[in-house]
Amino acid sequence: MTDYREICERTVDIARETGLFVKNYRMQNKPDVESKGRNDFVTQIDKASEKKLVEALGGLLPEAGFIAEENTSDKQGATYNWIIDPIDGTTNFIHGLFPYAISIALQENDRIVVGVIYEPGMDECFYSWAGGPALLNGNEIHVSETSEVADSLIATGFPYSNYSLINNFMDTLDFFMKNSHGLRRLGSAAADLAYVACGRFDAFYEYNLKPWDVAAGAFLVQQAGGKVSDFKGGNNYLFGKEIVCANNLMFEEMQQVIEQIMTK
Repeated sequence: MTDYREICERTVDIARETGLFVKNYRMQNKPDVESKGRNDFVTQIDKASEKKLVEALGGLLPEAGFIAEENTSDKQGATYNWIIDPIDGTTNFIHGLFPYAISIALQENDRIVVGVIYEPGMDECFYSWAGGPALLNGNEIHVSETSEVADSLIATGFPYSNYSLINNFMDTLDFFMKNSHGLRRLGSAAADLAYVACGRFDAFYEYNLKPWDVAAGAFLVQQAGGKVSDFKGGNNYLFGKEIVCANNLMFEEMQQVIEQIMTK
């Protein structure tokens, strides 16, 4: 039987080591920036970070493949695959702004069994494994207990290349500005999800995200007692490029607002 806890704890060490490498480099250097598309950037440190992760995680679980943002490895695992983002929040990283995060999830067949997010700015590591608690630096965390959208603080991410739903998205901003405690856009979906898991945010939604943006964070939200879905309330949030999550008390209201506006 796979020891998910041991794998998770060793993944935490790998994430911390890689995150500190990234942070220390940025403190001493201005990164060289390449463009992958409109407002979609990559630096040499994204690539170096991913290479370090692939090597270390490959040693931890040799049979596993990788779904990785910078395509450092095209290995596909029959049962296990790591889903990794070497720097989630690259634009923040480029500008020397926190948060940005190392995001690592382990997928076994079609389910996530380990999730780790390390945010170097506050030296915070969020992690969990199948059957275990959700933890932040060793302390158990839970989603918030806010029961209504009207009393909530909500995180989102602005579209940077795909503007196909921009009018609907702007309508969500209008709604939540008027009907919640406020909206925040931090620039890292992984951090947003981790902050929902520990109760700092009550909910999060965004469209046009990739699997490596959300795999670890969505798992953490669920492990911490929250709920996650696509905009229509289904389970296609990992590869479906849309996600909404919240604590279980206000999830239904949050999801219904998003579905009504974003899918009209």
